[in-house]
Amino acid sequence: MPLVAREPLAETPERRSLLQELDNFTHIIAVSPYAARLLLDEIEQWWPQMPVGIQWYGVGAGTAAVFTERGLRPRKPPQGWTSEALLALPSLQRLEHERVLLARGEQGRELIRQTLEHRGAKVTALPLYRRFRPYYAPEQIQDNFSVFRPDVIIALSGETLNNLIDIGSGYPQAVFDALLVVPAERITEQARIAGFINLLIPDGLTDANLVASVASRLMREAGHTGNNGKPSKDARD
Repeated sequence: MPLVAREPLAETPERRSLLQELDNFTHIIAVSPYAARLLLDEIEQWWPQMPVGIQWYGVGAGTAAVFTERGLRPRKPPQGWTSEALLALPSLQRLEHERVLLARGEQGRELIRQTLEHRGAKVTALPLYRRFRPYYAPEQIQDNFSVFRPDVIIALSGETLNNLIDIGSGYPQAVFDALLVVPAERITEQARIAGFINLLIPDGLTDANLVASVASRLMREAGHTGNNGKPSKDARD
């Protein structure tokens, strides 16, 4: 049950000019796999070969993987995949007069932009898509939260969490009793304030990491409650 939908923004002359001058940038950062794919697809329209001398970065393992699949070598934090972990990289500390292109959605956190500008960089935001809450008919919502009633809900952003609370407002017990998997401590605090109690930050955000972390948590809980290995149901953003 996706709780955030995305659609590409129409191309503009300003965006086209930025991409044609890509070699003027020292650092290029994509905030999501979707942003990375859209960015690379558009770059390929103007650059038969990728310009050299650019340092590539992706927020999250999935974003870095998109760059790697296209033959690039993104810089990765030694630990963690959050924006904060990315900003701790040595190559992003002293950026006086260096140009940074930030591929992102139409709206989003300003942490990366503000931090890099504070470090001396000239940051250009490149909005490539917009996010919106998808529509679900009342009977679909009832099926998901009353009939299916997930044991685990995965919400990988603050926006996803807010949409979950809004969409599931008619079924508070089903929503708030589930194990809520979130990507970082920042979202954990947001969830606690909203009323969630059973929270989990996984070891990583790949599918394998998510499955392993959730399975480990459920096994521990089953051991304490005598669940006898009852299979869990999962709803993911």
